[in-house]
Order: sequence, then C-alpha cells, then structure tokens
Amino acid sequence: MKIAVFRKEHFNAAHRLHNPNWSDEKNKETFGLCNNAHYHGHNYDLIVQLSGEIDPETGYLMDMKLLSDLIKEHITERFDHKNLNLDVDEFKNLNPTAENIAIVIYDILRSQIDKKLDLKIKLYETERNFVEYPA
Repeated sequence: MKIAVFRKEHFNAAHRLHNPNWSDEKNKETFGLCNNAHYHGHNYDLIVQLSGEIDPETGYLMDMKLLSDLIKEHITERFDHKNLNLDVDEFKNLNPTAENIAIVIYDILRSQIDKKLDLKIKLYETERNFVEYPA
C-alpha cells in the first residue's frame, strides 16, 4: 500500500528572466517585468512530496526530520536570500524560471533520497502561480 508524505519549506530569492542570445527588446517582450536588469524577488513555497511503501520496522515512509534536514542543507541554505542568477551555480547558464528552479531542486534532492521513494516537487512562485515536477 502506497502512501505520500509532504514537507513544506520556504525561501526568498531574487532572479531575472533573460535569454542572453536575444535582443533586449525580445527579452522585454517575452519576460516583461521579470526581465528587470536589477532583478526582482519572490517568496517561494516549496512542497516536497515523497510516496512509497511504509517501512514496517519504523512505521515511517521517511523520517520527516531527516527530510527537513536534507531540504535545509541542500536547498534552503543554498537558495534562500540569494540572487539565483548570480549566486547559484546551476543558474549561471540556465534561465531561473519557476519551471527550471523546480527541476533543479528535484535533481538535487533526487540524489539524496532513496530511489525506492517517488519524489515530486511543487514550487509556488506566488500563491497563484506554481509548478509541479515531474508532472
């Protein structure tokens, strides 16, 4: 019998949506205010979902304290109060859209979490705009 557990975390980060291969006009037309040369920020809410079989010895799918610690060490401390374009290596050459941020978070956490557990990331850029990976 499969079950899912969820851990919600929060981080604040700045970014600029910009394609360096495009003209300033095309960037402005495509990304609007999100192309501000001086960056802009969001208060991101992150929901990490794990699903799988409960361990019969512990009664846990995964120890939530361990999951919280993994998220804090590998995501929150790395992204919180950072300029994603300038301070986070994964975005040096990758446009930090919500979609790409979610995939980067997934990839980082996937390497830290037992492969027998399914992982899903839900990232809220605003309370009305969010992405989910994998879909």
